[in-house]
Amino acid sequence: MSTKASDNADTGRTAAKATRVNLFGLDREAMAAFFREHGESAFRAKQVMQWIYARGVTDFSAMTDLSKALRERLPDIAEIRPPAKIREQKASDGTRKWLLAVTEDLDPDNAIEAVYIPEADRATLCISSQIGCALDCSFCATGKQGLNRNLTTAEIVGQVWMAEHDLRAQGLVHGERALSNIVFMGMGEPLANYRAVVPAIRILLDDFGFGLSKRRVTVSTSGMVPFMDRLREEVDVALAVSLHAPTDALRDELVPINRKYPLAELMGACDRYVQGKQRRAHVVYEYVLLNGVNDNPEQARGLVKLLADRPAKINLIPFNPFDGSGYTRPDEARIRKFQDILHNKGLRTTVRRTRGDDIDAACGQLVGRVRSKQKRHFRDVPIRVESKRAEPV
Repeated sequence: MSTKASDNADTGRTAAKATRVNLFGLDREAMAAFFREHGESAFRAKQVMQWIYARGVTDFSAMTDLSKALRERLPDIAEIRPPAKIREQKASDGTRKWLLAVTEDLDPDNAIEAVYIPEADRATLCISSQIGCALDCSFCATGKQGLNRNLTTAEIVGQVWMAEHDLRAQGLVHGERALSNIVFMGMGEPLANYRAVVPAIRILLDDFGFGLSKRRVTVSTSGMVPFMDRLREEVDVALAVSLHAPTDALRDELVPINRKYPLAELMGACDRYVQGKQRRAHVVYEYVLLNGVNDNPEQARGLVKLLADRPAKINLIPFNPFDGSGYTRPDEARIRKFQDILHNKGLRTTVRRTRGDDIDAACGQLVGRVRSKQKRHFRDVPIRVESKRAEPV
């Protein structure tokens, strides 16, 4: 073969590879459409999803209930590619953190982090939805990295598949699966990547996907109100709201998106989210305790006033330090006093036990590796609302 012909062949193979669809990115409806487009029955979607998610198989040739012709054809049009592990760290309390390359070239400078948190009654995976974050919350290490880009649905779902597969291989199984709960609390603001996050949620809930209960998948948001309303319409999962302050003045400082969607709008969206739910529902309000900033008794009473008549659970999170934050963690007495004020007024309140801080895997400490730091803020990412449906621009 001539050099030119060889180059053309290599170019053709590269182009074909680039057009292959990563099946981690397709929920059941999209998977059925994919097979119909390629002249196959929509039923193939259920078969392939069972191989991927129930059996953990990524080799098309091993999917024995597919026709031989289809098994031979699939590698040319599709792939099942999870993110690659760059590094795995294990904490003294059993927490694990993976640094994952999500690009096909395994670029270590654009990597995300996912965290496994084992407990007696559950095994939780905290997953990322973006490389970096644009919201710039003052107490969060991820926000200091800036935003590189959104993750695709395949890159989000791939984190769960990778962790499930890796943990099962090590014999770390919780019931039928290694993972019982998924929380979108890693790097990024999930609702800022709405188009990719919702199909990922559908795969997590689908009986032919991971088959998780709606109450075992939690989406955390800093308060992107239009997307909170849209999420309520499209998928029914648990909602966590990063509150962190009982007043607009303080929340403007700690959570800058509050300047766009102040507390009155945010709390209205929270009320709408649980309204009319058939099952008993509540919003989980996350409140990072920053020493001398938002942890005094007056602020606790302000939180009581804000949440007293709402179905709510409050997670108090003692600040997890990182370099350059400028904040410190309150001592135990100060934390307990804040909690007691809430408890005494009838608010369900827990203090989240710090997990994985010896490997920087605790809440607010995830940084990954983010190249091309754009330092984009929420005000730089416009939102268009048409026919009452929010869309990223």
